[in-house]
Amino acid sequence: MALEIERRFLVKKDNWKKFITKKIFIEQGYLSKSLDDWIIRIRFTGKDYKIALKKHIESFTNFEFEYSIPRKDGEIIMSNLSNKITKERFFLEVENKFWIIDCFKEKNYPLEIAEIELSNEKENVTLPSFIAQEITGVKHYSNFSLANKPFSQWEEDYLTTLKRN
Repeated sequence: MALEIERRFLVKKDNWKKFITKKIFIEQGYLSKSLDDWIIRIRFTGKDYKIALKKHIESFTNFEFEYSIPRKDGEIIMSNLSNKITKERFFLEVENKFWIIDCFKEKNYPLEIAEIELSNEKENVTLPSFIAQEITGVKHYSNFSLANKPFSQWEEDYLTTLKRN
């Protein structure tokens, strides 16, 4: 069974850049219409296309099944989607832990989200200095939600409320 256990955070500083080990560009789109059921995502990383099936289980654990698909199929599917996001993904190593920073582009710019995958939900995590507030489980920050209602379209009142929490 494929489980994804991850926590997500907003980023507050640029000092994470000194920990970069690799970077890729990602374009992804969604075939799903709701966060409440299985999420079907297609992702292009510049070299290959993958379809992923994701479903929330509890807390910060999800089912995640991912499969490579032929490039031509990926191109056709992606060209027929309107709800897409683009981002640069940076891979970091900080104190022997592996982090990801997603720097969103286009309508979701300048949003930056840090993620760390865990072996279990009780695993202790020491937060680096570039971490701001935790957003694990905040649906508005899910990639699916950002594809459907980009960060640039969020209302100022909503953003102010999020900053307080």
